[in-house]
Amino acid sequence: MKKLLVLFTLMAVLCGFAAPSFADEAAATAETVTAAAGAMAPAAAPVPNKGDTTWMMLSTLLVILMIVPGLALFYGGLVRAKNMLSVLSQVFGIFALVSILWIIYGYSLAFGDGGSLNWMIGNMSKLFLMGVTTDSTAATFTEGVVIPELTFVAFQLTFAAITTALIIGGFAERIKFSALLVFSALWFTFSYLPIAHMVWAAGGYMFEKGALDFAGGTVVHINAGIAALVGAIVIGKRIGYGKEPMAPHNLPMTMIGAALLWVGWFGFNAGSNLEATGGAALALLNTIVATAAAGMSWMLAEWLLRGKPSLLGIVSGVVAGLVAITPAAGLVGPMGAIVLGLVVGPICLWAVSSLKKTLGYDDSLDVFGIHAVGGIIGAIGTGIFVSPALGGVGVAGYTMGGQVVTQATGVLVTIVWSGGVSFVLFKLVDMVMGLRVSEEAEREGLDTSTHGERAYSV
Repeated sequence: MKKLLVLFTLMAVLCGFAAPSFADEAAATAETVTAAAGAMAPAAAPVPNKGDTTWMMLSTLLVILMIVPGLALFYGGLVRAKNMLSVLSQVFGIFALVSILWIIYGYSLAFGDGGSLNWMIGNMSKLFLMGVTTDSTAATFTEGVVIPELTFVAFQLTFAAITTALIIGGFAERIKFSALLVFSALWFTFSYLPIAHMVWAAGGYMFEKGALDFAGGTVVHINAGIAALVGAIVIGKRIGYGKEPMAPHNLPMTMIGAALLWVGWFGFNAGSNLEATGGAALALLNTIVATAAAGMSWMLAEWLLRGKPSLLGIVSGVVAGLVAITPAAGLVGPMGAIVLGLVVGPICLWAVSSLKKTLGYDDSLDVFGIHAVGGIIGAIGTGIFVSPALGGVGVAGYTMGGQVVTQATGVLVTIVWSGGVSFVLFKLVDMVMGLRVSEEAEREGLDTSTHGERAYSV
């Protein structure tokens, strides 16, 4: 009996020591199985951040503010009173037209993968926004960070609309409304969409070359400015240009429009960061200081040359500054932005006065002199001031000379593409339906001759 008790006691002791060991092995085995299962399972898809989403929706609304009423009032105040409503109608009409075309095929061609033609244009995979749902997402500049694709679609829609609307300033007061709408649809399709794809879409020609365009120096401003110049030349000068007074009829309205442009431009530039981060804050600050510097430099240059600082001068300088900082907004430091503003003001003043007079073209509202020239300065300047040594954010493999050459290549491609496409389209529309209103309608004013309305009661 005593021997049995001793045996049982020894077994109990052994089991007591062994139990924890068995339990540990079982737990370790379970952890191994769980880890293996986790490794086999796909990683969870990134979820949009509500703050980023809100910022992008707000930025979209700000860009719409730039167009209607900002651009409409800015341009409207610059023309003669008899053409005020025609400009407002043109801006509103183009915004509505491009908005619809963007949904039907524009987004797909701008940002789709075009296969063998991907260097130039996208494809029709997202025709009518096919496959774009409330759950689909678009990538941002940060790995693993996304925003709702519908938000990206809406934001990019506004860029397409304002670019097309900017062109009308080159030939304001003399184009047929019907011809303008047809030209706008064609130009949006054959100039804006390819340039946007080449610059901003993966696989695009300038994107792959490393051309930097944060918010649209080439895509928006050079593209539109060249088209406006071509239109002004093809359509011809306004009746009485250089002989009759054609001063802006309402500069306070132009100033209000410019102020709305400046406010809306924060969505344009800071929104192009696609996230509510420090990058957006940098773009916002640069949009303040570059614009202020350009307004001051234009005003001071005009004051020195003509003896008086004009409201039109400082307002024009402000727009030139907005244009110049657009490609650089999130890429350069505040001091680089100020230098860009100081440089672009006097150069654009020269372009809208001396250059325009020397070449003899009638760019009614100086779209080429401000947007194309300012866009070129901004695009080239981006290649310089993106340098970390000058306060910029830097890019991989950066050398100043190499980046400037890349930027200049992007500028040249945009000039050639937009100029060639615009010339062909203007000539085509002119042959089919005529571009210009009759002499009688132009003298009467487009408000009454085209729209049957007056901006002001007599």
